Amino acid sequence: MSDSRRSPRGGSLWHEPRPAGAPRRVWRDWALVGTLEVTAVLEGIFRTQLLFRPFVTILAMALVPVLLWRRTHPLLCALIGFGTAAVLSVLQLATGSGDLGLYTMGCIVVLLYSLTRWGSGREIIVGLVFVLASVALGMAASFAGWSDIIGGSVMLMAVGAAGAALRYRADVWNRQLAEIRSEERVGLARELHDTVAHHVSAIAVQAQAGQAVAGQRPDAAVAALQAIEAEASRTLEEMRAMVRVLREGEAEYAPTPGVGDLTSLVRRGATPAVEVRVTGPADRLPRAVDAAVYRLAQESLTNALRHARGATRVDIGVVVDDHRVRLSVADDGRPDPSRTVSPGFGLIGMAERAQLLGGRLQAGPRPGGGWSVEAELPAEVTA
Repeated sequence: MSDSRRSPRGGSLWHEPRPAGAPRRVWRDWALVGTLEVTAVLEGIFRTQLLFRPFVTILAMALVPVLLWRRTHPLLCALIGFGTAAVLSVLQLATGSGDLGLYTMGCIVVLLYSLTRWGSGREIIVGLVFVLASVALGMAASFAGWSDIIGGSVMLMAVGAAGAALRYRADVWNRQLAEIRSEERVGLARELHDTVAHHVSAIAVQAQAGQAVAGQRPDAAVAALQAIEAEASRTLEEMRAMVRVLREGEAEYAPTPGVGDLTSLVRRGATPAVEVRVTGPADRLPRAVDAAVYRLAQESLTNALRHARGATRVDIGVVVDDHRVRLSVADDGRPDPSRTVSPGFGLIGMAERAQLLGGRLQAGPRPGGGWSVEAELPAEVTA
């Protein structure tokens, strides 16, 4: 149950909505009702000393099916169940006789549980008031000592508290699920941004280059079209991989790219050219750090392809030692007024990746022109 469904007046019990996802009737409900019906008939047959035996037996048999609607109509069922008990208490007081009800009618305590578990705040308050009045009337009609009164009260409070406790537990669980889904959506958005945006930017750059040389150098235009086709194919493959992950029952995950896959970003014979240099024992990096370095380099290259005006070269460098991993991505483009260090989605995601692993990231213009991104991550992480 999300916060959006709660009352803006502080979430008091009166304004509490019903819990979402109340289960419908299942076979166990029918089995319970069938068992109780048989029990009521047998009890009516063998309790020969019971006053008004046919009447109370029929009344009990008519009351038991109310259990089938206890989740969808908790207040109405509680009113019917404890109202029936109140009628028998009044009849008992009027006749001065002993207990008139069947033991089978004790099933109405399940209705109290359903009221606190599945009812809205208004239903719980109204229902509890009615239940307390009915129970007080019943205790007055069949007073058998304070021990019975205390024991019965404790049992009823325990049943109501159990419903409220499970309601709270389910509420906490639903909140945790909502948080997990939110984190998954953020992660998916980040993966889409890091992978698909990179390929789409490369496609746009190749398309612009192909248009520029189509008239004078048809062979270069054909090469640009081939590069566009390759990037589009990779984009489609990655999108399909994400869809497979999202589909229920699909559990085939592609290996997470890392530092060893940075060579796939190399571009020669195109503008801007991309060079990659890796120094140090990169094969010993933890998986989280290994994947983060690749994603940071990929996103930095995407930004360079998208924003670096007149850039002819992008250099990606990774230096690994025993304690730290240093990543640098620099281009030689001209200053672009639209390219600022204001936190867009890409820069926010990059900074979050670095911070979650105990590292840091800086991005900004280079003194000699162009743009640079520098990240430093620990070579070992605890989580």
